[in-house]
Amino acid sequence: MFPDAGAELRFVADLGRSLLLTVHPKKVAERVAIALRSGTGAVNCVFAAELPSIGFVNGSSGGGPTLARSRFNEWLKFMPPQVGYTETAPDEFLIRGNGHIAEYVSPLNLDGEIRGAIVCSFEEVDITESTIRLIDASTQLAAMSLNLSAHFESALNSSISQAREEHRKFTEAVLDALPVSLYVVDRDYRIVTWNRHREVGTQGIPRDTAIGRDVFDVLARYPQGRLRQEFERAFRTGEIERIEQQTVAEDGTTRHWLVSKVPMRDAGSDEVTHVITVGEDVTKRVEAVQAMSRAEKLAAVGRLAAGVVHEINNPLATIAACAEALEQRIDEGGFVDAEALDDLSEYLGLIKSETFRCKAITTGLLDFSRARSGERVPTDIGEVVRSAANLISHQYRGGNISTEIDIEGPLSSVNADAGQIQQAVIALATNAIDAMPDGGELRLGVRSSGNRVIVEVTDSGIGIPPEDLPRIFEPFFTTKDVGKGTGLGLAVCYGIISDHGGRITVRSNVGRGTTFTILLPSC
Repeated sequence: MFPDAGAELRFVADLGRSLLLTVHPKKVAERVAIALRSGTGAVNCVFAAELPSIGFVNGSSGGGPTLARSRFNEWLKFMPPQVGYTETAPDEFLIRGNGHIAEYVSPLNLDGEIRGAIVCSFEEVDITESTIRLIDASTQLAAMSLNLSAHFESALNSSISQAREEHRKFTEAVLDALPVSLYVVDRDYRIVTWNRHREVGTQGIPRDTAIGRDVFDVLARYPQGRLRQEFERAFRTGEIERIEQQTVAEDGTTRHWLVSKVPMRDAGSDEVTHVITVGEDVTKRVEAVQAMSRAEKLAAVGRLAAGVVHEINNPLATIAACAEALEQRIDEGGFVDAEALDDLSEYLGLIKSETFRCKAITTGLLDFSRARSGERVPTDIGEVVRSAANLISHQYRGGNISTEIDIEGPLSSVNADAGQIQQAVIALATNAIDAMPDGGELRLGVRSSGNRVIVEVTDSGIGIPPEDLPRIFEPFFTTKDVGKGTGLGLAVCYGIISDHGGRITVRSNVGRGTTFTILLPSC
């Protein structure tokens, strides 16, 4: 085909330059096959290779798939030498259906291993030496080009993988930095994303434990029926839903959460493919709203109490005096002939006891409504708590209650009215003792923390149900039996601490006990 060696060299050089600009194996195969058919005058040329990272690559200079794949696979197993086939064995040809009578097969050596071949078919049996040299040279160029493209492909894949990994890490870092708990489930309810805030805290679960698992198995502590309904509703409606929840930790601390179910749609359709669940800790916000509502109620009750207590006390005093006078006449024999003398005595006793109970309520209202502007001086809260414990021990002497006082010194001073703080501590301790009808342990602890002094009153009693916790500082709310409490003690206590610029909180476990914590600003 070529008049001289120079023409052969120009052909090889031109092919080499074109392959330098080709990085995809499929393009390399097609260019080599087309160039060889043109340069050698072959009926057809086929470039076939089995590459490890890509798979089978097939390029042909003719139209349609002409490679005998099964025969080619057998040839790869035996790795024969370069050979020309004749019409005496047409079933052994690697190219089918071209009317040729001879083939030349040039093995493709990649990294020391035969991975494929360039096959050229001819209409004549005699294949010239120059044609063989040309095919072999082209095969070597193709091998070098494939090696370069393999390295390029590997580097590209490595760069893509690295970029994807960096993007994944960045996305995880963004999700972990969000001040919310976040996780994502697919339509099979499998967890696909789980951020760091879902790992920490008493409700936390490690990411490796959660990813890929059924969300109902991972969140088994939640009511599964309700959780399933929430996810099904999100997948079905595609609407964002916000749900308020609260949890109680092992230590009795109540946390409030705003949980949002956010449907995520596929970019190409309107189908919901995933649901993002975002849990935001709104405890401080809820407590602030409750504190504001509580303060408004306290102020309203205080105004009411200031207006009516004195008017109520006067008739109560008259009723009590009349009941006592009648009891005195009974004692003196004034009703000795009365038929219902026993009933009369019983009724008078009830009138007097209920009158004094009303008197206790009005006294509590007076304490509640009274302005607390007493003298405030730097006070040792440790001594106040010791004094309160001493009074409590005398009041409940003989009960099956053990009292522990734990004062961690040195304590910062608090600018306070010692009498009012003592009243608050006694109210809390009294409630604690009432919560232990069968006996138990009462602990009074005091310590400094930063610029605050902390007082804790802890009992091992019956505890407070979670649904009652938001209301315990409301006036007239009580969990005690009728006649055993006015529901004003904790409200007065709350008012005293608030007036001192402090804060009072509570945590409780039903059946395990309750802890009230007073936080007062130090001097």
